[in-house]
Amino acid sequence: MGLPLRDLVTPHELPWEALRGRSVAVDAYNALYQFLATIRQADGRLFTDPDGRPTSHLIGVFYRVASLLQEGVRPVWVFDGRPPERKAGTLRQRLAAKDRAAEVWQQALEAGDLELARRKAAQTSHLTRPMVDEVRELLAALGVPTVNAPSEGEAQAAWMAQRGLVWASASEDYDSLLFGAPRLVRGLAARGRRGAASVAQLIDRAELLQSLGVDDDELVLIGLLIGTDFNEGVRGIGPKRAVQLVRQHLGWAATVERAGLDPKEAEEVRAIFRHPVVDETVEIAARPFAPDDVRRILIDQHGFSPERVEATLERIESAARRPSGARPSAPAPRGHQTALDAFGGGAP
Repeated sequence: MGLPLRDLVTPHELPWEALRGRSVAVDAYNALYQFLATIRQADGRLFTDPDGRPTSHLIGVFYRVASLLQEGVRPVWVFDGRPPERKAGTLRQRLAAKDRAAEVWQQALEAGDLELARRKAAQTSHLTRPMVDEVRELLAALGVPTVNAPSEGEAQAAWMAQRGLVWASASEDYDSLLFGAPRLVRGLAARGRRGAASVAQLIDRAELLQSLGVDDDELVLIGLLIGTDFNEGVRGIGPKRAVQLVRQHLGWAATVERAGLDPKEAEEVRAIFRHPVVDETVEIAARPFAPDDVRRILIDQHGFSPERVEATLERIESAARRPSGARPSAPAPRGHQTALDAFGGGAP
């Protein structure tokens, strides 16, 4: 779901060349749910292998990660841990919404309305533990580092960006900004998708705070008023009204009282965003690129097209042989060692 801040931010276009050589912390679950929602058959069903196991998540990860590596972007995938207790209500609402969408999907299929069926099917996505494990295994084979967050992946990614372990946090949701990410990149998961924009979007947090005329706590207040994954917000208050109220600079307690928020709930949500549970000992471990493991996972285990897999592996290997900063069209020098191990803090 995420925080609806679209009307408040002014993103900058971020050409892929500007990301070359930089590392970004990808909100793994956010990207995977995107893949499950968009990579579907005409009737809305997920793509599957010959044994009937879903493969849409693997299709998305393989080809999107390959596109990023080809562009010289260095992704680090961050996986959620245990969600805060305050998220339980949101998770229940999401499950109920998926159940309702599944009913409409079946009705649309029976009526032969494929357009409605596909649209509703996209709202039924479930990410299972075996699917997550498959993604982790594939990422390891691709040489892409992964991080296991103790709680919210977006919080961990934001912390990593704050500490310079990565250049930016990458997610389609805006929550990373409340968690303190200095830069948020949107559109990475859509890289290479048919009809997708040729550029990503960059939101600079310091610039956003300045444009809104608020500080860190007041940005969280805006989220509280609108509603986050951890609270319902205030009925009748949208993004623009929330900014108007917070810009009065009445202070935290006075704004909470005036808006009719529960003070205890407000403090708990503020703590989630301002003092999130993160792993401060995390290290971004380099991984070797293992094309044979990729072949085993995709071709042998899941029946992917050998020709397509081989062509994509060749693009990854060619990108890995390029000197840092070279354009994708640059010829790969002979004898240059594979360089998929440079996943530290991104260049500014």
